[in-house]
Amino acid sequence: MLTPLACTVRNCSLPLTKRERRYICERGHSYDIARSGYVNLLQPQDRRSREPGDSKEAVAARASLLAAGVGRSLIDVVCENASTLTLPRAPVVVDLGCGTGDAIASLGQRFLIAGIGIDLSSAAAEHAARRFPDHTWVVANADRRLPLLDASVDLMLSLHGRRNPVEAARVLRSDGELLIAVPGPDDLIELRSLVQGSGVERDRSEALIEAHDALFEVVERRPVREMITLDREMLLNLLRGTYRGARLRAAERVASVDRMTVTLASELFVMKRS
Repeated sequence: MLTPLACTVRNCSLPLTKRERRYICERGHSYDIARSGYVNLLQPQDRRSREPGDSKEAVAARASLLAAGVGRSLIDVVCENASTLTLPRAPVVVDLGCGTGDAIASLGQRFLIAGIGIDLSSAAAEHAARRFPDHTWVVANADRRLPLLDASVDLMLSLHGRRNPVEAARVLRSDGELLIAVPGPDDLIELRSLVQGSGVERDRSEALIEAHDALFEVVERRPVREMITLDREMLLNLLRGTYRGARLRAAERVASVDRMTVTLASELFVMKRS
């Protein structure tokens, strides 16, 4: 199944063709495919550190949570929503900030799709590629120009991940759909209260709508919310997978708790080009 990847060399952006263990454009720019199956399209100017994005530990923590069902509700709702959309056969589906790759994989289990996961973390891309080799996994900086051809994507996801309204509008087809989930105001409020000493609610929805207002219109909005009781190890995984560079004190506070009921809350938006 063809994927609409584009060269990321400055002033190129030509289509990439897969040839055995590499992708190549007509100008000869070439990208090797890693043994695990992902391709790194990140350019030097797109790096902010030697190991950008989430660490192996953070990715492993999130994978462990999802394997235990923690966070699956949002993915299930996304799949349900996708089933109601008017999409072509074998649509191109892109997930920005794909992490473990479970969202693309879950959609692929329900529908025939050309799935592309994009993440800044090579650890995330490697993890996803090893588990779900039927899809395309890419290391790239979603804050910059997306490594995708113009008007080539049918459905784009951003689930608590990166967002780039201008680039999303460029790569989505005119009738394409954009599904964005942001944390709800009380998401993980119990854990945040324990770790930070207070649980301040923060509404991200209005800022999201404002950022996309010039290019997209909201056609549907729905909350996804559940309460779940977790043991100490799952709480520590939640900490590792949620808070980057968690301080020792934060881990010590979580380690002192045997069990805790936490809130998982998201706001899901379906958007179309305006």
